[in-house]
Amino acid sequence: MPSPNLAQYAITDLKGVGPKAAERLAKLGISNVQEMLFHLPLRYEDRAKTYSIATLMPHMHVSAQGEIEQANITFGKRKMLVCQINDGTGRLTLRFFNFSAAQKNAMQPGKFMRCFGEVRRGRVGPEMAHPEYSIVDTMEESSSESESLTPVYPTTEGLKQLSIRAIAEQAVELLRKYDIEDHLPKQYRPNQLSLKDALLLLHSPPQNVNLTQLETGQHPAQQRLAFEELLAQNLSLLKLRQKSQAVNAVSLPPTNSLEPEFLAQLPFKPTNAQSRVVSEIKQDLQKSEPMLRLVQGDVGSGKTLVAALSALTAIAKGYQVALMAPTEILSEQHALNFKSWFTQLGVETCWLGGKTKGKERTQTLEKIANGQAQMIVGTHALFQEQVVFSNLALIIIDEQHRFGVHQRLSLREKGKFGDCYPHQLVMTATPIPRTLAMTAYADLETSIIDELPPGRTPITTVAVPDTRREQVIKRVENACLEQQRQVYWVCTLIDESEALQCQAAEDTAQQLAKQLPDLKVALVHGRMKAQEKQQIMADFKAGLYHVLVATTVIEVGVDVPNASLIIIENPERLGLAQLHQLRGRVGRGDIASHCLLLYHAPLSNTAQKRLGVLRDSNDGFVIAEKDLEIRGPGEVLGTKQTGLVDLKIADLTRDKHMLPSVRGLAFDLLKHHSASVDPLILRWMGNRSEFAMA
Repeated sequence: MPSPNLAQYAITDLKGVGPKAAERLAKLGISNVQEMLFHLPLRYEDRAKTYSIATLMPHMHVSAQGEIEQANITFGKRKMLVCQINDGTGRLTLRFFNFSAAQKNAMQPGKFMRCFGEVRRGRVGPEMAHPEYSIVDTMEESSSESESLTPVYPTTEGLKQLSIRAIAEQAVELLRKYDIEDHLPKQYRPNQLSLKDALLLLHSPPQNVNLTQLETGQHPAQQRLAFEELLAQNLSLLKLRQKSQAVNAVSLPPTNSLEPEFLAQLPFKPTNAQSRVVSEIKQDLQKSEPMLRLVQGDVGSGKTLVAALSALTAIAKGYQVALMAPTEILSEQHALNFKSWFTQLGVETCWLGGKTKGKERTQTLEKIANGQAQMIVGTHALFQEQVVFSNLALIIIDEQHRFGVHQRLSLREKGKFGDCYPHQLVMTATPIPRTLAMTAYADLETSIIDELPPGRTPITTVAVPDTRREQVIKRVENACLEQQRQVYWVCTLIDESEALQCQAAEDTAQQLAKQLPDLKVALVHGRMKAQEKQQIMADFKAGLYHVLVATTVIEVGVDVPNASLIIIENPERLGLAQLHQLRGRVGRGDIASHCLLLYHAPLSNTAQKRLGVLRDSNDGFVIAEKDLEIRGPGEVLGTKQTGLVDLKIADLTRDKHMLPSVRGLAFDLLKHHSASVDPLILRWMGNRSEFAMA
């Protein structure tokens, strides 16, 4: 009889899986036996070892056994079955909230019970609530040891650990009986371990297994699966890249007449790093397939200049360029920059946001459609149906981690003209740890601007409890009046509501104006009209205000060289990358700059670590690596949309050593074993691979 395909073996074919259980399993992404086998245990319990009752401590998950002394039903706030067992060293109380008469009757005094559960502190000694248990006639029977560690599975509401374990055991039995197809060619398997052996070991590890390895995810069986999962992730993105490059793009020559003119009007020279990255981009733009390049640069490294030089390569040849940024304020800031640079070159720049309304909107859309607007800057409003480009040759996406792969692709489709697709340049000021870039952005080539423009000074960062607020206000006064400097005061709120954030900023601005009567205090927040915000920022830059109170809207793109002090309230509520971005608002001139993190005690462990990292380092890449260790990839990238968050067994921090060989193998498989590629992606990514195949 041919062995059945476990992926086609429905989960409902297993004993105990009715429609209700199937519905709950579906929430865990399990609809067939193969998916059950890839639903791996979270941890393991050693139930073979029995602890004497006298040695039990709260929070231990352990086995204990003893003679049943009594079992009674009590009626307090709720009906409960309470059983007490004694092993000669002490007494253990067992409580059951859901029970049957048969259970109660089976608990006969004089019989022996072996139980497993979490120990809690009770009124008269140790207790367990709802332990798993078995009742036997003699103590010897109860001592028979189980041969393997007991797996504990991730579960969902309404699905008991016992039920999911029983379902997993049946799946494992089928795996013992039949084979599971190994899509990884033999020569590439880590530790030469087959998929079947790795899965069997992880679902029922033998008693002599190295428990420390298992608990830390370092066991060869776990590493074998983590490797394959990272490989599937990488392959899905490389396929996306293949697909993107199988279409045409306009080939753009590297030299153009606008560039020398543009560089001549700048008051500074591009850094070596900027020049290097621009030449990498130009090499890609010469090709007749679409460029896909990620440019990473730390705060203030001058990515906008790189974007401008790249844009001119297309504009000089008569094509359009679109730049998309995640927020109105950042896209407005970009639009102002490009207008001031490009107008003198005779290049028309226009801005399109959600707030562009009425006649202005109609005119802007017309200019985009007829090609009069050559540089188009906007938010994701650029995706809207009414937006039609004339001949879009290059798309620049700023702060990529705020956009999903889907959005990148839909803008690409939008820009298609004739049989050509636009080139894509993705920029981020949040340095992405190399490990993440190699996985989340495997479809992009990467360039790094690793040099700050001359004259930037390192920033000294200090964490101060908010009980010292008065001293901080004195320091603000001193910086403004005695040193003739300017100050940012950033208000963050735990509540995501913009209205509350703006309220907090307004209150702070009023308090500071009252406490610092000799200083001019301005306020900027997300609910102000664009023109009002820009006016205040411009006035602050011109030195008309001493202190600018703001919500986190000033995270990016504001450049005031005379500002040398920034105070960030409640920094514990922000991620490291965002704090690093905010801190980058100062240190833009050649004067010593300071960042004060005004926190509210007591700080959680994570918050302490985070603020410590910020105090010790000004390097965005170091900070990004630490952020990844502290918060994990999902939060760092804001990646509910990247599919990375749902890694089943791989852990990017723990398994980063695998990435270079994973990446090399992914290219190799695509070239020499293409038949293995789709099955691997499907097995690990399931429906999530759609984003990569989009």
